[in-house]
Amino acid sequence: MTGRKTREWIGATPDTPAPPRVRLRVFEAYGGKCGITGRKINAGDAWDLDHIQALANGGENRESNLQPALKEAHKAKTARDVAQKSKDRRVRSKHLGIHQSKTPLPGGRKSKFKRKIGGGVVRRDEE
Repeated sequence: MTGRKTREWIGATPDTPAPPRVRLRVFEAYGGKCGITGRKINAGDAWDLDHIQALANGGENRESNLQPALKEAHKAKTARDVAQKSKDRRVRSKHLGIHQSKTPLPGGRKSKFKRKIGGGVVRRDEE
């Protein structure tokens, strides 16, 4: 007699937490080791389920995208994922021309000062 093949768990929403049965399956699939550090997770160690590809970076909330992770390693990886998401947003904004410079170029249209043809500098609002 063969065992029943279990279907992969897929969260209904990105915020849906994995049920205990899925936590156990993921833990056993990784042999009780942290997916980030590779260290064995001992009894009493605090651990979470981590998305291999972060949801913010396009990952899915499904069993195949989960790995067990020690709390400290998970915290560090999440910080790296957030930093990557921020960088991606900045690069995309700049590419699309949405990025606004905090300091305008001297003499540029957004600058408060304007250089006259004779070489003098005047404030734009005093013209």
